[in-house]
Amino acid sequence: MNDHLNPNETFFNLQHADLSSESAIVRARIAQINWLDATRAQVVAHATELVNAVRHSQSPSWMQAMLTQYQLSNPEGLALMSLAEAVLRVPDVTTRMALLEDKVINRNWSAHQSQSDSTLVNTATRGLMLLEQVLDEQRSASVLSTLKSLMKRMGEPVIDAILAQILKQLGGQFVLGQTIDSALKEARILEADGYTYSYDMLGEGAKTSADAQRYWQSYHDAIVSIGAHCVHDDIAQNPGISIKLSALHPRYEVAQTETVLRELTPRVLELAQLAAKFNMGLNIDAEEAERLELSLQMVQQLMVNDELADWRGLGVVVQGYNPRASEVLEHLYALAKQYDRHIMVRLVKGAYWDAEIKRAQVLGLSEFPVHTRKAFTDVAYIANAKRLLGMNDRIYAQFATHNAHTVCAVLRLIADLPILPRYEFQRLHGMGEALHEVAKRQNFYRCRIYAPVGQHHDLLSYLVRRLLENGANGSFVHQIADETLPASVVAQDPIARAQTLLETPSDSPVRPASALYAHRANSQGFDLSNSLTLARLQSERDAFWRSRPSSEISDVPVLLSHNPAIKDEVVGAVPLTLAEQIPAMSRVAQEAQTAWQARSVDERADVLNKIAHLYEAHHSALMALLTREAGKSWSDAVAELREAVDFCYYYAGQARSLAPNQARGVVVCISPWNFPLAIFTGQIVANLVVGNAVLAKPAELTPLIADYAVRLMHEAGVPAEVLQLAQGKGSEIGQALVAQANIAGVCFTGSLPTAQRIHQTLAQHAAPDALLIAETGGLNAMVVDSTALPEQAVRDIIASGFQSAGQRCSALRLLYVQTDIYDKLIEMLKGAMDALVIGNPADLPTDVSPVIDATAQNKLLAYIEQNRGHIVHQKSVPNEHAQKGYFVPPTLLRVNGMADLGEEQFGPIVHVATFAAGELNRVLDEINASGYGLTLGVHTRIERRAHEVAERAHVGNIYINRNQIGAVVGVQPFGGCGLSGTGPKAGGALYLRALSRSGQKAEQSAQNLPWQAQLLDSPTGESNAYRVQGRGRVLCLGPTVEDVRAQILTASATNNHAIVPHLLLEQTLYQHPELTEHTHSAIELSDTSVPDFYDFDVVAYFAPSTDDARAREIRVNLANHAGAIIPLVTDAHSIHEWVHEFHVCTDTTAAGGNAELLAHSV
Repeated sequence: MNDHLNPNETFFNLQHADLSSESAIVRARIAQINWLDATRAQVVAHATELVNAVRHSQSPSWMQAMLTQYQLSNPEGLALMSLAEAVLRVPDVTTRMALLEDKVINRNWSAHQSQSDSTLVNTATRGLMLLEQVLDEQRSASVLSTLKSLMKRMGEPVIDAILAQILKQLGGQFVLGQTIDSALKEARILEADGYTYSYDMLGEGAKTSADAQRYWQSYHDAIVSIGAHCVHDDIAQNPGISIKLSALHPRYEVAQTETVLRELTPRVLELAQLAAKFNMGLNIDAEEAERLELSLQMVQQLMVNDELADWRGLGVVVQGYNPRASEVLEHLYALAKQYDRHIMVRLVKGAYWDAEIKRAQVLGLSEFPVHTRKAFTDVAYIANAKRLLGMNDRIYAQFATHNAHTVCAVLRLIADLPILPRYEFQRLHGMGEALHEVAKRQNFYRCRIYAPVGQHHDLLSYLVRRLLENGANGSFVHQIADETLPASVVAQDPIARAQTLLETPSDSPVRPASALYAHRANSQGFDLSNSLTLARLQSERDAFWRSRPSSEISDVPVLLSHNPAIKDEVVGAVPLTLAEQIPAMSRVAQEAQTAWQARSVDERADVLNKIAHLYEAHHSALMALLTREAGKSWSDAVAELREAVDFCYYYAGQARSLAPNQARGVVVCISPWNFPLAIFTGQIVANLVVGNAVLAKPAELTPLIADYAVRLMHEAGVPAEVLQLAQGKGSEIGQALVAQANIAGVCFTGSLPTAQRIHQTLAQHAAPDALLIAETGGLNAMVVDSTALPEQAVRDIIASGFQSAGQRCSALRLLYVQTDIYDKLIEMLKGAMDALVIGNPADLPTDVSPVIDATAQNKLLAYIEQNRGHIVHQKSVPNEHAQKGYFVPPTLLRVNGMADLGEEQFGPIVHVATFAAGELNRVLDEINASGYGLTLGVHTRIERRAHEVAERAHVGNIYINRNQIGAVVGVQPFGGCGLSGTGPKAGGALYLRALSRSGQKAEQSAQNLPWQAQLLDSPTGESNAYRVQGRGRVLCLGPTVEDVRAQILTASATNNHAIVPHLLLEQTLYQHPELTEHTHSAIELSDTSVPDFYDFDVVAYFAPSTDDARAREIRVNLANHAGAIIPLVTDAHSIHEWVHEFHVCTDTTAAGGNAELLAHSV
């Protein structure tokens, strides 16, 4: 510890702390503890005695017994935890009973029968077994089933009441009182035994300004009530209060730092002044690591206030699992010395471990902001406790722990000091009672109880967090109640355990972001909550714009690029491609393609990896262009760059693993302006790695990004002739490209009408087997039932509907809300919309950017005006931006259902409709009837319901209990069906197969497809399942009997319905009678006519040659179809036209924490 550092220096050290080697940090902490083996053995012996004393002092509480029996490592424990999290907030009986059935039926309750030493737990188990039998009508014969159905209906109110009472009792285990007055009254019991309290008014982070005001008033009123009990001169003897800064501001995040400090400081200051008036301690609770520096700035604001100079009650919570905890303590000590203050610090282990792990993985961060092993955290806690005790001249130490070894370690540290310091231990209400009662009696220390206060509907998230902590296998509270574990094991030395892990690393359930995916490297992430990262990126962006050469191009026609946030600003210019240049470009590409295909797959894959590396090396330039040219916010720009890099890594890895295929030739790639780097790159590199040459046509609104990206691709080793860039309007240049006779295929992302025009042009000019992959948007819905947590649903509605100004193919267009929660949810949604920041995407605080151009803006504003009478809520655009750029106000519109929507409105407009508890099937029918099938969001805690939706909805990507945007390459393969696209999915298993010609028959390929859900690599707390299914009705047109045979067998292998013209069928069955069982029906059709194909999902005609007249006739007929694009299968080897791909992503942390991860002892 350096006593001479000032706060500027300690904050610098905090920001620059090296977290790159967790092992080095842990070794340093062990060295700081500096205990001899004998000392460590004495601490373990003391802790073992303490464990035995605790076990003999009293029997485990019914809660400890329940958690011991129903651990998180078994399905029944998880079911009970999920039930506890959701059931109290469900307002309607119908849904509540459905939730109960979901969690109780088909569980192995009998395995727990009479297994506990607690009579109450065994009685509860028998009750659960009986409840399962009553609820499960499907297990019994008809008479008994009828009786049970009757019992179920009659018993619903009774079951409901009993369940509510049980959960209230469960809440009472962890919540001291529903009001501050009742909590103060309840506290008198233990205060008489020498305990003091710190009260916490329950509530998660504010989503709206109204939430923040309500929480502030709650804190204010509690301070007044608690103040009446602050009768001691020594503030440490008085009760206190804990406040959560994220509960006091709806945007408590680094991106909004300036606004937060301006608005929040006076609010917190008023609470602190009120607490000081009563000589009361006020602790600022810990938040997630991303908010650490923001919280420390708020603490400093309070320290510099002269009105609080004599107050010794400012408290700060420091989390021991944070590798920067030592630096945090040093900074707090330096602040206290600088401003001559005396403060309190509560040292805790940390409460957001699983969420921190997931965030680092999802964001692709190279370092975790927490220790990845429990032993490492325990070691860090002891080291930081020693450090904290050395600051006792300025800091009153508070040690919050429920771990016997940790208690004994701290007591040993104190015993080794020459002077007894001022300190106290702390525990949570409902946890560690016996531990601290015994240890307090033996060691005469002061103990404070952290006591949550609130209504039962407020305790859900807190309750689940406590259940997860208690139920985790590595939890001391869990272990001490499990008497099959020897006391010496419960009290084991974390230093020894940490040293073992450091010396002989074993498999950890925690995977770093770099090793998250088995089949590809992971892109580099950027932590936009890190002040150093932000400063570096801003500096690099500024340097890029300063060094960028003039955009003036002489002597050639140019295509100008404009900034959508400042519409008069020209960002740059690129040479314009002329339509007459296209034939020559096409010929050059065709000539170069042969040599490119002749290179080995490994060579081409290496080029893709080089592209990825160059993209990451030029990250600031690409992100700067994405922001200024495409209107991307900082976070959107980072995400798009990462997606582009991931495409390179994924397709490179996939190409190496595929059987050698033949390239198709020259492919045109037409990409959109809304993902001008990611989709542009994904289309191109997928074609390049299989050996195709590419004519790339980017959107005319984002030419600079494409130009920069292609330069990097050429630098990486792609020959200029193999990848050529055509810049210009789609109606001119795109049309000219597609009309080239030698084009082997088109990859397109954009509108359905444009895709249909491309299909028509291909049918007229290219070979009949020319490939068309089209992703064409959707009318995407989200369904929120009454079991959903409103705060999570609103968070995901905001992201899905308004992030990127709603300019995503996957964006939410129609929100279905169960009627029972409509008013509450919409009120919260309105407040969250009001908290959005609309502005220039170059500014970090901006949430909602402009739309892309005047055409888009005018169309959206006209739509809003036409529906003005249906506006539920709207966030106005600030005047300073309204005139400068193409901004559209985020708008919520009331509709009856999907039929009211018409065409997709590609902007920040979300429609909302309602459904009754029993109308989910009607909602799904409406969604399917729209014909679109791209994304669907579902918020429900009823697992069976989520699975039913996933099975029934004809939608390519389904997201459960999370937002529905931001598909991760290879993890969430993206693409729809019906009017939303042709398939295959980008970033999926079939994409490269479609771009090349396989040597394997489709019938054989079908055997290796995932007809049952296949789990893909995923970050912690998330499940991603991928499967395929047949498209439906396949018209088999031969033309030969052997072709029909192959088509029928392939249709059968892919779970499709084979339909064959009558005469062809007779001929085929005459020669192959064994096919009868594989043929579903026949139609009356002469072999020479072209049928109306619109009743079919696939047409199969194996063209004898690439210039077959009938194949072209069929293709033209299909292209003139006005609905979904129907594929024509022209050979026996192609597989992707026969199937649709489906992906389901589930946020498994939605119930409050990652139970699977916490269940492991780490």
